[in-house]
Amino acid sequence: MDETLFVGREEELYDLKQLLHKKSASLVVIKGRRRIGKSRLIEEFAKGKRFLRFEGLAPTRNTTAQMQRAEFARQLHLQMGLPGLESVKDWGDLLTNLAQNIKKEPVVVLLDEITWMGSKDSTFLSKLKIVWDQYFQKNSNLILILCGSLSFWIEKNIVNSTGFVGRISLKIHLQELSLQECNTLLNKLGYKRSAQEKLFALAVTGGVPWYIEQMNSRISVQENIRKLCFQPNGLFVEEFHHIFHDLFGKRLPICKKIVTALKEGSKEYKEIAQDIHYASGGPLSEYLEDLITSGFLAEQHSWDLFSGSERKSCKYRIQDNYLRYYLKYIFPHLSKIKKGLFTTISPFDLPGWEGVMGLQFENIVLHNRKEIWKALGLRPQDILFENPYFQSQTSKQVGCQIDYMIQTRFKNLYLCEIKFSHHPISGVVISEVTKKTQALNIPKGFAVLPVLIHASGTCKAIDDAQFFANVIDFRELLK
Repeated sequence: MDETLFVGREEELYDLKQLLHKKSASLVVIKGRRRIGKSRLIEEFAKGKRFLRFEGLAPTRNTTAQMQRAEFARQLHLQMGLPGLESVKDWGDLLTNLAQNIKKEPVVVLLDEITWMGSKDSTFLSKLKIVWDQYFQKNSNLILILCGSLSFWIEKNIVNSTGFVGRISLKIHLQELSLQECNTLLNKLGYKRSAQEKLFALAVTGGVPWYIEQMNSRISVQENIRKLCFQPNGLFVEEFHHIFHDLFGKRLPICKKIVTALKEGSKEYKEIAQDIHYASGGPLSEYLEDLITSGFLAEQHSWDLFSGSERKSCKYRIQDNYLRYYLKYIFPHLSKIKKGLFTTISPFDLPGWEGVMGLQFENIVLHNRKEIWKALGLRPQDILFENPYFQSQTSKQVGCQIDYMIQTRFKNLYLCEIKFSHHPISGVVISEVTKKTQALNIPKGFAVLPVLIHASGTCKAIDDAQFFANVIDFRELLK
């Protein structure tokens, strides 16, 4: 990525730069989904400093532990002039060579895709821990960064490992760019089109920087989507296979079944187990947790309005826009796409496109919920709970689902309806929200403030009714 296109990440850069003021070595762990910009963030931070980057080999069936060590030795030779280490069979010796040849000047060392690097050698992390204790941490000018896309592996084997407790100075879980940052990146790419067209693009790319960079500013969003998703060699056609195979390996089939079960909307644990014909409990919980930690799913808990406590039951939803778009429109037609039979298709004419856009727009809104707080004049410290809200049906109450709800300490409930449409939102939405409000089991003394969130304008009936406490147009963030 061209350095002029680097946008956002101010908070992460600030936290990294604070480490430069320490009088001791720093161990940093950075995780996040593939293409999210982890390596680019580190490169930006390392500008003007001595920077050594070592990257593991992408996993294949034939990749061995010795191949990983030999590749590390090759990179040691290229970057530090250390020859003759290709046959070394011990990670401890290789890492010690690195540590002993780092000068005392400020230096940033990146072990990139560390999950690949040590995947074939069960002693890798223990050897890294020993070398850290004996050598790395004695270099007060060193910042050692462990980075990888296999977030759940990093969480289990490094962040929550007793071997690294008390050694990690900073942990970063890199998320999607905010909507305003996406807009800045699109503008820098020359993609200065309407706010609505930008939203159509982000409905496929989400806030993943590398995906956004693939948008060609000279052609329409429709042509971009067709080129990326429906041409035989389109970059997004095989992207799912690349990221999921590399991340989940042998668990790919079950992980794929889980996300496929969620492509039409959120579901509870039991519903997922039933849909994929998988025994409830045990491994399924682990698969779901891995998908959440990797950034593809979100776990959304509701809460009890009367007791003021979070409910144990939850729903799972796809929060990655590319993933849902692939499952909904690319995978079902994969063989035809590869034969070149979809090259002239209009993405906007695909079955159920507006419904899918609604789910994708909902993801965009939930990724940028702080903008809702700002529009409503809410301070974070005044918010008790906020999330998509669902009320289960019982003998005493009807079920209902709220796209997004905020409960404040002042007993206000902001009931947010998220609507996507090609046309201005009609007055029908008032009756829909009224029905949800009436279904909601609300404690005495609470006020319900309906909020409409949209990206297509509203009809005169909505303006005249003055029903909504606030109407938020997300296109404003893309101007």
